[in-house]
Amino acid sequence: METVMTMAFARRTSAFSETSISSPPRMRGSRLFSDWVKQSGIPAFAGMTALVLTACTAHAQDRPATSSPGVEAPAERLPTDIRRVTLIVRDMEASLKLYRDVVGLQVNYDTVVETSGVALPAGEPGAKARLVLLNANDPFIGWIGLMQWTDPPLPDPGPYPKRMGPGGTVIVMNTDDVDGRCAAAAKIPGVTMTAPPRMQEYPGRNGGPAIRVRGCNFFDPDGTLIEMNQILK
Repeated sequence: METVMTMAFARRTSAFSETSISSPPRMRGSRLFSDWVKQSGIPAFAGMTALVLTACTAHAQDRPATSSPGVEAPAERLPTDIRRVTLIVRDMEASLKLYRDVVGLQVNYDTVVETSGVALPAGEPGAKARLVLLNANDPFIGWIGLMQWTDPPLPDPGPYPKRMGPGGTVIVMNTDDVDGRCAAAAKIPGVTMTAPPRMQEYPGRNGGPAIRVRGCNFFDPDGTLIEMNQILK
């Protein structure tokens, strides 16, 4: 709720950091997914529901953390950083219109990979998929990945559910202009708004001041629920 991509618990960099974002690697063609993982230095995918959570546990160096009231940096470094969520999408260009053009994330990687269908249990062995990675303000954590199977494509699952339950996912973002970005998101084909921008107040941590945000909620074109907030003082 209080930080860009709320899955960011700590801020650290690695060999795959600001240098690789400003000059992202571009693979031509495709290779076996396992070979790509080894050569790219990007953590492998670990499973799929509506998304894949990727965590990195090694070679991360400490970075200054963006402050959230009432949250202190750990006395000792924690073993794991949550790197990103990777969303399995129907239409890459439609998803980029939302996450790149409306949300304002920056593309730092765009390639085609060959998948095994095993480690990430989707598609046929040897199927090709387009993978796009986007970062927010941190060069190591808080990313979103978009992945679309292209050859052959995944079967269309049909309309996504408009109600959530166990296993559902909410991605929480903090933005600079919640009214403008929510209005723009509502115009993206496939987006379903569930709540317009409105004021919300949450109890403060440890007796601290109330947390005030203005935010909207919507399903993205593939049914992932987004909560887009702007923190107010």
